[in-house]
Amino acid sequence: MKILHTMLRVGDLNRAVRFYTDIMGMNLLRSTDRPEQKYSMAFVGYGRGNQDGQAELELTFNYGVEQYALGTAYGHIAIAVSDVAGTCERIRALGGTITREPGPVAGGTTVIAFVQDPDGYKIELIERVT
Repeated sequence: MKILHTMLRVGDLNRAVRFYTDIMGMNLLRSTDRPEQKYSMAFVGYGRGNQDGQAELELTFNYGVEQYALGTAYGHIAIAVSDVAGTCERIRALGGTITREPGPVAGGTTVIAFVQDPDGYKIELIERVT
């Protein structure tokens, strides 16, 4: 078994796709519009996503819903990067929001940072050799 994708409901599909492609460096893998069912979705990921053994994000826009309450159960998406500080600088320069500056995780030595997407979802950057 392996994780194929995680679905996030978004308030503006184009805005979400721009964030994940332009700022987070993912690729738009495929998209579809389902007017009869009143939703559109786009899949984004690194490389070719599932074809390269990578998990994907499914961004789903339900017609007429511009904002969601994220609730207290959602935590974050984690992404491995080789240089957390450099990645944060690039994300900030492209207009992204850093919510936790790079530094060691509490009680440990692993360097992390947090980014927030336009819908409020948190993304943890974890420094690892990629």
